[in-house]
Parts: sequence; C-alpha cells; structure tokens
Amino acid sequence: MGCTGGVLALSNPSLGDYQEHAGDQLVELARAEFCDQAAMPMLLQLVLRDCPQLIATQRQTLATLAGRFTTRWNFGVGSLYHLSISGQTLLPGVQLPKADVWTLGLAGQFVLLRATADHGALE
Repeated sequence: MGCTGGVLALSNPSLGDYQEHAGDQLVELARAEFCDQAAMPMLLQLVLRDCPQLIATQRQTLATLAGRFTTRWNFGVGSLYHLSISGQTLLPGVQLPKADVWTLGLAGQFVLLRATADHGALE
C-alpha cells in the first residue's frame, strides 16, 4: 500500500463531506422535481415566485436529511455510501421521491455508482 495508500486514506471523504455533496445533489433533484411549472399545482405557482432559490435555501436541511438516511462503510482508503430515502412527506401534499443511491468516496471525490428513484408526488 505504501505512500499511495496513505494519501488515499488521508483524502478519504468523511460522512460530513458526503452530506455536503449529497445536499448539493438533492438541491438539483428537488429543483428538477418541484420547480417544473408543468408539474407544479397552479396554487403553488401563484405562491412560489422563485422556486429554484427557495429550494437552494434548503441546501443545509437537505444535507442533514441525507446524513440521516445514509449508511457509510469506511474502508480506510475509501468509503461506500448508501442513501436510502423511502418517500417521506415534507409538507402536506409534497413527498420526497423514493431514492436508493450508492456512491463511492475516494481521493476526496465522489463517484456515483448506482441511483434509482421512484418520483414522489405533488398532490
């Protein structure tokens, strides 16, 4: 393993690093899911003038949520992260999509291995 293994171990992303990464990813997913004018109910369109900005302000909350639903396996030189969200309700009529995401953290980077989602609903 030697020097390379030591460098990889030092640059192994932490769960906190993953939460920040996942928060950014969840902001993008939420923007695509909730801010699409065709998918958003008319009443919400009238109330929400800047949906993408509103979602962006929830980045830290989404990162914390990701941390709650993530399992990390630390292998020293890298980590495997499994995020499993099963459709929790955020607000009345707003449900998170069901998601199962596997990510590899290695050398300070994150690599998406597999992601499946069953989109939630805006009722």
